[in-house]
Amino acid sequence: MPKPRTKSGEKNLISANLVALRKEHNFSERDLAHQLQLAGYDMDKNVTTRIETNQRYVTDIEIKALCEIFDVSFEELIR
Repeated sequence: MPKPRTKSGEKNLISANLVALRKEHNFSERDLAHQLQLAGYDMDKNVTTRIETNQRYVTDIEIKALCEIFDVSFEELIR
């Protein structure tokens, strides 16, 4: 069974917002991965890169982690 995609064929809804939030907080992809790991989430730079470039689906735990790091709501992240 094929996995769902957006109407434009993307694998997640947060890629553009994730890039914007990361830049707004002056984080490199490596900085973001480090913050996630310090918070107890097993997400490395490759994970965040693949999410940002829409090459990867995002789990609910990863969305929760990103919301915590950037102090945004779920709705803000997926908007």
